[in-house]
Amino acid sequence: MISPVHQYINRETVQPLKEKLYADWAIRFLYSRAREDTSFLFKVLTSRKMSSLLGFLNFDLPLLPWMARNFISKVGIDLSGCLDPLESLDTFRKIFERKITYWETRPMPQEKGVIVSPSDSRVLLGSLGRMSSLFVKEKFFDLQTLLGKDKQAWLGAFQGGDYAIFRLTPDQYHYNHTPVAGRVVDFYEIPGAYHSCNPGALIAVAHPHSKNKRVVTVLDTDVEKGTGAGFVAMIEVVALMIGDILQAYSEHHYDDPRPISRGMFLNQGRPKSLFRPGSSTVILIFQKGRTEFCPDLISNRKSRLAQNRYSTAWKIPLVETDVKVRSPVAIAVQKNRKGDIFDRA
Repeated sequence: MISPVHQYINRETVQPLKEKLYADWAIRFLYSRAREDTSFLFKVLTSRKMSSLLGFLNFDLPLLPWMARNFISKVGIDLSGCLDPLESLDTFRKIFERKITYWETRPMPQEKGVIVSPSDSRVLLGSLGRMSSLFVKEKFFDLQTLLGKDKQAWLGAFQGGDYAIFRLTPDQYHYNHTPVAGRVVDFYEIPGAYHSCNPGALIAVAHPHSKNKRVVTVLDTDVEKGTGAGFVAMIEVVALMIGDILQAYSEHHYDDPRPISRGMFLNQGRPKSLFRPGSSTVILIFQKGRTEFCPDLISNRKSRLAQNRYSTAWKIPLVETDVKVRSPVAIAVQKNRKGDIFDRA
């Protein structure tokens, strides 16, 4: 039985807040009755074509000015720092794909070795190491499937490491930013389904993130001007009504966006990609022993103040914290790579 309530922790006040889950009744139907009683219907509704159709019907039809204002107010979308005038936001897509003055409204710490959030999102920490206090047994993804079964080198590199799952909600800013500075050593797309990232759906489907379409970017941060956190994998996962992930790395603000390719050096905190409207997820995976998460995020994860679906389903505290893009989430742990199979010496 999926709990009707899902709460998260506000990072500034450390108080639990109730999340409004959009179309929750439909998601609960889709991931219970439709999935169990009509597998064909479930497959159709989570297919690429249906997801794109639902996206168009929900996000691309024109809005009258009063409709846009009412929606923005009802959902609680924060337009402070929005680069576009309100009157130009005449479709749901334009509202969700808005650009902001992130260089002013989302300040980034300047300390060396800080790893920052890739998005405005709800973050949940975890570990692949069985001896770690953050270990969660393959609840959200299977590493081999998530990265690709033919990527044996990366499977070895990230074995036993830590991870952070950043879940975007429909009202949030939908650009993803670079969490670290480093050189792109691998970049590839893995086809898949379009499952919802609603907490109820994540509980109902085993390893949901490993089944969805996703884009994997692996960065080497142990390079000149890099963050110094070893190899870092950034996995951008699509969701229901997300037809695409637009790669649009911009060195300065949103100017001159470029696709990602191997060999590129990405500076930290820059816009990297854009999720099409709806909500979706970014997963960061770190090498074992190369990062330390911020203490407040660890403490919040174990909080018993918040009632949420993950904790109810799995009987252990798994509480998300609301974070802003470019805010600190971890610190890099320096380590000599000598003797590692990736050693370039």
